[in-house]
Order: sequence, then C-alpha cells, then structure tokens
Amino acid sequence: MNILVAGSSGLIGTPFVQQLHRDGHAVTRLVRRSGSTSESDIAWDPYDRTIDDAALARRGPFDVLVNFAGAGIGDRRWSEERRRLIVASRTTTTSFMIEAAQPHLAASPRLLNASAIGFYGDRGDEELTESSVRGQGFLADVCDQWESAAAVGRSVGLTVTTLRTGIVLDRRGGALAKQLPLFRVGLGGPFGSGQQWMSPISLKDTVRALTFLLDAHVNGPVNLTCPTPQTGRDFAHSLGHQIHRPSFLPAPSAALRVILGSTMANELLLASQKVVPSQLLTAGFEFHAPDTDAILRQLWEV
Repeated sequence: MNILVAGSSGLIGTPFVQQLHRDGHAVTRLVRRSGSTSESDIAWDPYDRTIDDAALARRGPFDVLVNFAGAGIGDRRWSEERRRLIVASRTTTTSFMIEAAQPHLAASPRLLNASAIGFYGDRGDEELTESSVRGQGFLADVCDQWESAAAVGRSVGLTVTTLRTGIVLDRRGGALAKQLPLFRVGLGGPFGSGQQWMSPISLKDTVRALTFLLDAHVNGPVNLTCPTPQTGRDFAHSLGHQIHRPSFLPAPSAALRVILGSTMANELLLASQKVVPSQLLTAGFEFHAPDTDAILRQLWEV
C-alpha cells in the first residue's frame, strides 16, 4: 500500500513505520522540521496550514492516511494554555491532513486516526466496549473533538477508524518508563487506592493491531487494549514481581492532586476504565500478550 503518516516519531509511530517498511509498503512521512534529506519526508505546518502539495502529488495517490500527531497528555501540568494545545494539536493536524491529502487519494482510501480510551471517562467497574457512550471530563472532551475532526474524512470518501488506545506499555518510553525508576528502588506501588481499572496493551501488540487494521477495514472506533483489564493494585504487584522488587507503597491520591492538579491526577492516574477490545476480537485479531503478566514477561524477554 501507499501510506501517508503524521506523528511518525513518537512511541507508536516510530516502530509502526519501521514495520510498514519491513512489510514492503511505501511510506511518506509528514514532518514538522524542514530540510529533511529523505525524499519520503514532506514538511508541513498544520497550524499555518502549509504543505508541499507538489511533493504530495509526486508521492500519491495514498491508500491509507495514518495520524498519531498530538502534544503529550502527561508531559506537564494542564494549564489553560496547555489544554488548548492538547486539543489543537489533535484537531488541527487531523483536519489539515484530511484537507491536504484529499486531492491525492487512491480508490477506497482509509484513515486510521489516533484517539484514546480517555473518551470513556471515569466509569468505575463498568465494562466498556466501542459501543459505550462517551464519558465526562477534559480527556473525554478532547477525544470527542478529535474523533469528530476525523469523522469529516467520511465526507471526502475515507473509511475512518478511530484508535482508542489504552496504556501502551514499553520499557523505553511512555507511562511504564516513568514508573520504573521508583519500582527499581522498591518505592513503587499503585496510584491512590489501586482499585481503579487499567487497560494496557503492549507496544508490540499495538503495532501488530495497526498493521492488522490496514487489511481488516474496520469502520468506526477500535479499542487498542489487551483483552484483560487489571486493577492498579494488581498491575503494581505484577510489575514488582517481574523486576523482583516490593510494590506496596501507594502514591496517595491527595499528593498526586497537589503535584499534578486535581483534574490531571483524577483523569490521568486515578480514573477507572475497564476497556475491552471487542472490535479487534470480533475481527479475528490474536494478541501475543493478552494480559498484564504476559505483557511484562514479553518486555523483559527482550
């Protein structure tokens, strides 16, 4: 296939593009930096709405658009300015990618556009599938606007798949890499009570699911999580067991709210989301790491 990718340098985008190359696909990357020496990179600025249209024409027509672009959710406190950037970095890039690529689409084109399980909000013990309604809160609002921007692609003939990604686990980046230093010195533990549900997925299964979706033609939202959610307490126990360290020191909810701000702590670390990947399972995708223990074993086998 001929695939156009935005957000190709992050935790998911980097290994995904590498896998696309291994599978023999033609890949064009949209990059924010100018002066790239690769003819497969096209400089763009979605905020200024500038792009090299002639280069797009040379590299097209595109069978699939893939968009992972967006400012980091957990990189810093959610000031009003940061909140605006989190939203704009997602909706603006999605909208402009669709607009810029529209004249250069192949027959039956598709869009795989990032979203997140933040769409569901804090839902306690409720099992959440792709048919569950959106929740409440800032992250639910972000995901709703993000998916709405992607849905516009249907008006130009795109089949749109929104990727509601859970907690992607990898030792070299993301949430797990930030937690590991404390666990390694025996100071790790659950966030708050540890009773909230977590919905992780291995980075390897994330990339495998994305390549699976290139052929599966699933329309609408897809939960990218492993089939077996786990409570925060059980996750901390599994991680401590894997690295042979104690894991019983909780991070108190009150302290997290002071450090991060109430909204960020409540939605990012203390929210309960028991998410099941119904669409992937129905489509026949097989997970190599179907639960947290399997994910962690896989990571330490590398």
